[in-house]
Amino acid sequence: METASRAVLVLNATYEPLNIVSVQRAIVLLLKEKAEVVEAAQTKLRAECYSISLPLVIRLVAFVPVPRHLPLPLTRRTVIARDLYTCQYCGGQPNKHELTVDHVIPRSRGGATTWENAVAACSACNHRKGDRTPDEAKMKLLAKPARPRFVAIVLMGEVRGHSTWQKYL
Repeated sequence: METASRAVLVLNATYEPLNIVSVQRAIVLLLKEKAEVVEAAQTKLRAECYSISLPLVIRLVAFVPVPRHLPLPLTRRTVIARDLYTCQYCGGQPNKHELTVDHVIPRSRGGATTWENAVAACSACNHRKGDRTPDEAKMKLLAKPARPRFVAIVLMGEVRGHSTWQKYL
């Protein structure tokens, strides 16, 4: 079983991503009727008298309040997680250790280290952009950098899971 298939994305009752749990934990939530399956693989998990599709995404039945104003530190790890481990210039997904944080407006030009000015970039793109703005370097950002909407996803770390997760993140 590949790594992505051993993890299950948990959504709040409002379909907001909350957590990533093991398949075992997801099955317990389903059996206790605290969650329902939103997306499942074709693979079946079987017991003597019970069969269930392997869950990929589950949704809690009851709403869980999530604090909205948690202070989220701006670190290399959180910026790269917010950008889903993807270079914001070329779209490449190198190993997370090969990603860097680039300042859209360079610090040497007064660019601050903020959520709105920091993006994940591969070493090659960061070097190519250098001490210029994306327009000057003729490089386009894939997405405008912003403070993360879902703190839980950033705090969970690596979210490279099953491809069906992307529409919920």
